[in-house]
Amino acid sequence: MGLSFVQVGAITLTNQITSSLLQPLVGYYSDKHPRPYGLVVGMCFTLTGLLLLSVANSFPAVLLSVAFVGVGSSVLHPESSKVARLASGGAKGMAQSIFQIGGNVGRAFGPVAVALIVVPHGQGSIRWFALLAVVAVWVLSRIGRWYQKQLAKQAAKVVPNAGRNEVMLQENKNNLTRRQIVIALVVLLVLMFSKDFYTANIQSYLTFYMIDKFGLSVGASQYVLFAFLVSTAIGLLIGGEVGDRYGRKYVIWGSILGSSPFALLLPYCNLAWTIVLAVLVGMVMSSAMSAILVYGTELLPGSVGMISGAFFGLSFGLGGIGSALFGWLADLTNIQYVFQLTAFLPLLGIVAYFLPNIREEEL
Repeated sequence: MGLSFVQVGAITLTNQITSSLLQPLVGYYSDKHPRPYGLVVGMCFTLTGLLLLSVANSFPAVLLSVAFVGVGSSVLHPESSKVARLASGGAKGMAQSIFQIGGNVGRAFGPVAVALIVVPHGQGSIRWFALLAVVAVWVLSRIGRWYQKQLAKQAAKVVPNAGRNEVMLQENKNNLTRRQIVIALVVLLVLMFSKDFYTANIQSYLTFYMIDKFGLSVGASQYVLFAFLVSTAIGLLIGGEVGDRYGRKYVIWGSILGSSPFALLLPYCNLAWTIVLAVLVGMVMSSAMSAILVYGTELLPGSVGMISGAFFGLSFGLGGIGSALFGWLADLTNIQYVFQLTAFLPLLGIVAYFLPNIREEEL
């Protein structure tokens, strides 16, 4: 369609904003009124968005299509996060990592699918990906049935007439003051800003960067992005396992700040080292996501859906804003300057020092 960087960023912004705005509200509602089959509803929105995208013939139509996909995410994620926690058997970090790795692997194969299917066969070929959403609807209906049975078992164990606040107090064994919880949430907000702004730039513009700086073809640049996104999936699994074994705070601390040397070097390297550093940044930085989410739910264990929705929503929202902002900046300057500027964002990981230590109890 001959879009500008600003328009590319606007597409990501639309998807991420619709993904983010509803998630805390959906999570808050699902904490009070769980809806096991809400998982299916969310995937139906995604299915609709894919079908619309396959026939979208204008920029506004593309925005409408990705908005549907975004709403699907905001309905799906809070309840899915609760299902992952419920199925964790106490390994909450690994459970969240496995849950999130699905999205990361799907995102990683997106550029490859574009290179192999959409580029040679045209926009209409996107409708074939809707078949995956149809399969997902069936799978999620089965999971919803299992989730409904688990909720019934949990309800049988709840003390009669116990109010929501009482249940939360029974679950919260961290003995943190309100001030400590607020400080921790603010620190997590800063960390999410650092991580999501940086990764938004990579995900949206790495292909353009590789084309502009090294003269790669569109197909070759898509494979570089694929390598980065696969590394984020691997990092998620590593972060979940390490967090369960040694504590979430250490993973959060080492992940975002630990990726800063690689990020700072990346804009000044040759082609081979750029690819290597992009993979290392993706792997190290992504290891924090499941740790941040589980740490947040440990701060407020009675509000898992709301916290999950807020953090997923914040992640998508910040990513969308960052993508639009960096697209505008790339049009104003150039894409290489944007990569040099965003390389400093992981240094904000130093604020993880202020996170309090918490006792992580099994469900």
